[in-house]
Amino acid sequence: MTSLLSLDALDVTFTRRGRSKMPVRAVDRVSFDVTEGETVGLIGESGSGKTTIGRAVLGLTPVTGGHITFRGEDITTLRAERRSRFAGSLQAVFQDPYGSLNPARAVGRSLLEPLEAHAGRRSADLSAEITRMLDEVSLPAEAADRYPHAFSGGQRQRLGIARAFAPTPQLVVCDEATSALDVVTQAQILGLLQRLGTETGVAMLFITHNLPLVAYLAQRVVVLYRGRVMERGPARDIHEHPLHPYTKALTLAVPSSNPAVQRARRAERAEAVSVNSANATAPPAQGCPFAPRCPKAADTCVTSRPADTPVGNRVIACHLFDSRSGHPQAPAAKGTT
Repeated sequence: MTSLLSLDALDVTFTRRGRSKMPVRAVDRVSFDVTEGETVGLIGESGSGKTTIGRAVLGLTPVTGGHITFRGEDITTLRAERRSRFAGSLQAVFQDPYGSLNPARAVGRSLLEPLEAHAGRRSADLSAEITRMLDEVSLPAEAADRYPHAFSGGQRQRLGIARAFAPTPQLVVCDEATSALDVVTQAQILGLLQRLGTETGVAMLFITHNLPLVAYLAQRVVVLYRGRVMERGPARDIHEHPLHPYTKALTLAVPSSNPAVQRARRAERAEAVSVNSANATAPPAQGCPFAPRCPKAADTCVTSRPADTPVGNRVIACHLFDSRSGHPQAPAAKGTT
């Protein structure tokens, strides 16, 4: 399939405030593609760089290295006036929908804005379109005359989704679009996004910390830790059979309503995540960032960066799966014993 969005060795570095002025590499040589009509999930703990990647794609965060290509054009460093050409094709749904709705303006007017800006149509011609958009997200037509404060969190998120899909985009970046919602509303919003994606053929970059959500909605997933890709491949396969030690720990962190299952997961996670360093918050500069927490870490994990290693239908950045890494548990080492 045709690649719609492509990230090639993307780097984003920030400078700390205060006396130290130490640079922080939030995104470290991240590469992946999103094809037309595909949903790709970005998964990771807080601080993994997933939101920074989404903001870089949207042009909200400056890039310090690598390239972002959209529809075959490099948009990495486009100025605002040139990037505006892509605004209708590249939309976003944020965690806080209230922030994208003007509290002093009726929501119908907020829904009109992207249509007027990107479709070049007059508001007088769009009343039926607003009604259709509201119906698509299961809201009544009279909602157009109400103000954002009159809606619940789930309803506001539906409005945010309607606004993002209004100009018929090719890609929608969903940044923690369900994390602030209760479980029932989460399921409803996920079902809505899945239906809209199927009906419109719009591709989505779905950013979350919840792996089961990604397995439900996305076709592929990219697992991030401290700005680096740990594992990427089919979402369901990674959810059901994680291979990278970090992905396994992430899976075990998902809570269960069954107390027995929860106890078992807690015990497994205690074995899956350890502290092999006096300062686990400071990963090695050259090696794997997960090494201080990994119970299978060896010297090579601290001294050298893992290569992207193909394993079946996925790619894993872990010395355990690289026969040339020198890790004592790597395939070549096992074969020589």
